[in-house]
Amino acid sequence: MPTPSLFDLTGKVAIVTGASRGIGFEIARAFAGAGAWVVIASRKQADLDAAAAQIRAEIGPGTGGEVLAVAAHTGDEEAVDALVARTVASFGGVDILVNNAATNPHFGPILTAQESHWAKIMDVNVVGYFRMVKAVAGSMAARGGGSVINMASVAGRTPLKNMGVYCVSKAAVLMLTEVLAGELAAQKIRVNAVAPGFVKTKFSAALWQNAQIYDAVVQAIPQGRMADASELAGIALYLASDASSFTTGGTFVVDGGQLVGG
Repeated sequence: MPTPSLFDLTGKVAIVTGASRGIGFEIARAFAGAGAWVVIASRKQADLDAAAAQIRAEIGPGTGGEVLAVAAHTGDEEAVDALVARTVASFGGVDILVNNAATNPHFGPILTAQESHWAKIMDVNVVGYFRMVKAVAGSMAARGGGSVINMASVAGRTPLKNMGVYCVSKAAVLMLTEVLAGELAAQKIRVNAVAPGFVKTKFSAALWQNAQIYDAVVQAIPQGRMADASELAGIALYLASDASSFTTGGTFVVDGGQLVGG
């Protein structure tokens, strides 16, 4: 098989959550450029519409890719079911899921966190991923298999200062990925995780807008910089495509060397 065709997503249907900006947007953009029909989801329809318009303008006619914007909160089971139903009604099924929606309302020592912080973070970052996989698994199995990509973090592998609850949630994502990979393999559904390091997005603004924190962060990264969100698109495209047909249960670290040399 020629190398480019390994990464071709023509005719595939993908849902990407948290896709109105940042990493999710860049992944959706890459999928559409590879020929996929992409459903982008987040909580605000206006932001999604703007993101969808940008992707449509970039891919242009004749690529085979399409994009549909559907507002949905992954913390709401009914909204998740409605998102998947809309996807199936529009494109016939689901082949690829990128769980990217996340939240982190607490920054500080873990013992200063309130139980409400724990509930919010775990519900969106972990249970929300579970809800999405549960909602799409039947469609994927009926179509002969699929690929689930859970966006985790290096925070799930090593403690990060003042981000304790978030770290625990991302560690749970790594285990959820392995459990799902084992249970869904017989249905030819692959489940993998991507663990980014520090990425310059709106979500991480508290880290890079503070010069002192930013300098400390960059010193911990052997490449000496934070990633651009677009640098996560390649690994997601690999995991979504036939190039990774024998890959499941893995965690793929994209951190500029932080874990090995920071």
